[in-house]
Amino acid sequence: MKAKQNRDFTLFQKEFKKWQSRFGLTGYKVYFKYEPTGEYFANIETDQAGMVATVRLNSQLADKHKPFRNIRGDAKHEALHLLLHRVEANGTYRYLSEAEMRESIEEVVNKLVDLV
Repeated sequence: MKAKQNRDFTLFQKEFKKWQSRFGLTGYKVYFKYEPTGEYFANIETDQAGMVATVRLNSQLADKHKPFRNIRGDAKHEALHLLLHRVEANGTYRYLSEAEMRESIEEVVNKLVDLV
């Protein structure tokens, strides 16, 4: 079982890096962890100021969720969270100028232009 888990984690990292590159998010330093994440298939934490992200793949997925695991899809999903993180972070600020929000949206739109 250990070999399968390692293959999953290796595939997850490879797939995340592919989408990170496609989304133009190469300015982030990304760390990967293979550890329990509760009910999540995977998750991501991002430090926007430091341009650092930690991406986790669940190492102890509940048996009832295992049939629904999609390593490639989970990696893409977390990369999309990274893509939208700045917009999400700006949306939580109590004081945010209209220009700052517009800049965040424009950043995402410019990255999507070549993908869509």
